[in-house]
Amino acid sequence: MRLIEELLKSDCKVHFLISKNGCNVMKYETGLTFDDVVQHFKKISEKINIYDVDDMFAPIASGSYKLDGMVIIPCSMGTLSSIACGISSNLIHRAADVCLKEKRKLIIVPRETPFNLIHLKNMAALSKMGANILPAVMTFYNKPTSIDDMINFIVGRVLDVLGIENNLFNRWI
Repeated sequence: MRLIEELLKSDCKVHFLISKNGCNVMKYETGLTFDDVVQHFKKISEKINIYDVDDMFAPIASGSYKLDGMVIIPCSMGTLSSIACGISSNLIHRAADVCLKEKRKLIIVPRETPFNLIHLKNMAALSKMGANILPAVMTFYNKPTSIDDMINFIVGRVLDVLGIENNLFNRWI
């Protein structure tokens, strides 16, 4: 959610989709439903498009639709595996596949730890295909004092890869 807020603050057009399991995890971890999140984002900006994960006719499913990149945050190992193997069974997989084939930025923030060999091989395969693998790994040089500080660090690093200026964390000096 923080990434989307920051992208909207930066006047970016955002395409938002979430898997059904992602909705369940979001509800469990944050207490927020999909409808809560949609209402929140619609209040912030009109520059957000919301898609159903099964809508394979959404514009972002086509390589002819221009977009700068895609971030899957957080990314389950199931989703990562599907993308690495070219399985496009939902819009998340298909949109990621489009980013890879069109040589657009694809940033994947894996959710699990530790990684097993299958996870590592799939991440390596995606990296070879041009994806950026950005695990949500904390650092302590920026002296985090809250969960917000930790979230801001990861979101700031994602924005850095996207080339979007931000001051979400203290940088190494």
